[in-house]
Amino acid sequence: MTALRVDDALFRVAETAALRRAAAEMLTRAVDAVDAYAATARAIAPADTGVRIGGRTYPLRERAKVIVVGAGKASAAMVRAAEGALGPRITAGLVTTAHGHRDGPSRITVKEASHPVPDAAGEAAAREMLALVHGLGPDDLVLCLLSGGGSALLPLPREGLTLADMAETTNLLLRSGADIVEMNTVRRHLSAIAGGQLARAAAPARVVTLAISDVIGSPPEAMASGPTVADPSTFADALAVLNRYGITTRVPAGARRVLEQGDLGAIPETPKPGDAAFREGAMTVIADNLTAARAAAEAARAAGFHTLLLSTYLEGEARHAGRILAGIARQIAATGDPAPRPACVVCGGETTVTVTGSGRGGRNQELALAGAAAMDGLGNVLLVGFATDGRDGPTDAAGAAVDGTTAARAQRAGLDPGRHLRDNNAYPLLDAVGDLIRTGPTGTNVADLALILCGPETK
Repeated sequence: MTALRVDDALFRVAETAALRRAAAEMLTRAVDAVDAYAATARAIAPADTGVRIGGRTYPLRERAKVIVVGAGKASAAMVRAAEGALGPRITAGLVTTAHGHRDGPSRITVKEASHPVPDAAGEAAAREMLALVHGLGPDDLVLCLLSGGGSALLPLPREGLTLADMAETTNLLLRSGADIVEMNTVRRHLSAIAGGQLARAAAPARVVTLAISDVIGSPPEAMASGPTVADPSTFADALAVLNRYGITTRVPAGARRVLEQGDLGAIPETPKPGDAAFREGAMTVIADNLTAARAAAEAARAAGFHTLLLSTYLEGEARHAGRILAGIARQIAATGDPAPRPACVVCGGETTVTVTGSGRGGRNQELALAGAAAMDGLGNVLLVGFATDGRDGPTDAAGAAVDGTTAARAQRAGLDPGRHLRDNNAYPLLDAVGDLIRTGPTGTNVADLALILCGPETK
């Protein structure tokens, strides 16, 4: 089980201390439910004729090779579970995880690289991974373990591109407000390993994928940019994303040139549905945002809250989502709808931030700060934004928990919530008032959770 340790500073706000402890228990239960090691261990088992993965048995001849590869913030924990299940049947392996997400010793090579902007360590690992699966036969098996963050952790530029081109394009997409599906549509077409190209390199071997999804709806091609599955998108789709966010002329010339040449047919497309590389392959999603949201809701009910799991498709601008969630809190406080007090509303998904300022924060912190301003003065109400991987944006916080006193506490400290929000600078304000959630890396990643908790009405 995942040991989610929430910094005690979060509970020092006396007005909502009980709600904050209840929320911490809900988040702990949610992260437990998507524990990467446990989910992977459940999905792999020895079979009389080979191995059972994701509910399907794969025969293994005596001399068949079993290669384990993967990428993502949870990949180190996933590979430990695979080792426990397959033991000496594993011939070789390599997975890449983010710095700080290594999960104990492993016989399979675990390398660390940069996230969310890719670096040379990730590029080197991707090249090594392609070499590892090259030359396999039809009796061999490749087990691919993917989780959130995999796209940035396997950055292998197409010919004519540099890693700097990919990094700058990723950074522009992150700051533009593009969602993860749009970002990965672009990244697949700049990559030499994503969009089914790892499976094509491993052919004719069987390629079986276990995925912990951090993408809304879990489209296979979007998870870690789909290195082992068919890519239904095109170079034209990738160009359309750049046009949609007005960054076509801002991306590096090399990236724009690759996409334009691909659209003209001068560069081969990524492998599409029906390609022979996927004939013997399969993907199974073993944990996702809905799993975590349901666990949080179950914990809320057990704690005595009237509970509603509202949606796991929360997306759009983080500050807009925060105001909407604050509006739901106000509705509950005023009318008892959509749930009577004590109430808990659970949402999941992943919002985005269009960065126009120069501050520091993450999407969950921005959601929370926007919500705090809209909840100002509400009694015994809490709004939580939480990144399930334990890292919200480029910060050491997993998110924030705000209440009806947050804005007033900030103002007493000489901080202006509106100014901090305009400058995308939620982190220092929330840190100053003690509303940041700090957990450290959780070892999993299924996007974000948002909680609205309304305790009994205060007098």
